[in-house]
Amino acid sequence: MGNPPLIVGLLINGVAYAAIFIVVAVLISRFTSEIVWRSFLVLFLFIAAGLYIVFALGAGESALWVLVELVGVAIFGAMALLGLRGSLWWIVAAWALHPLWDMVLHYLGPGRSFAPETYTIACLSFDWLVAVYITIAHVFGLVRGRRPALREQ
Repeated sequence: MGNPPLIVGLLINGVAYAAIFIVVAVLISRFTSEIVWRSFLVLFLFIAAGLYIVFALGAGESALWVLVELVGVAIFGAMALLGLRGSLWWIVAAWALHPLWDMVLHYLGPGRSFAPETYTIACLSFDWLVAVYITIAHVFGLVRGRRPALREQ
């Protein structure tokens, strides 16, 4: 913890992976329906949160830790699912808040013992860029068949 060149490199990795993710999301938004696009965003949030269960199990952590990670998946998953057919802001909030889970519990906190730094740090830039992308797509109506949020009022 605290190696600035490593941290910067991992944040750049997160940006690179987010760019790939966003390109795929843009393609999905252009060639499918809005619900498919939203489903893609929700599915990958479940995966991002669920990987901590895999890390805990792989490290032989206690059932309590696995339960803590399941609670995280439930929290962020529930938020994302609210946005599946409801307000897209739920999905934005879930992606934007997930790095707090990453940083507080897994980078700075006790989950550090099993969560790879390479994942927790990269998730910070990845998740926030995804949240920014969804916000921009929503506000400016960049998803096929969707009116800009600016005009929905």
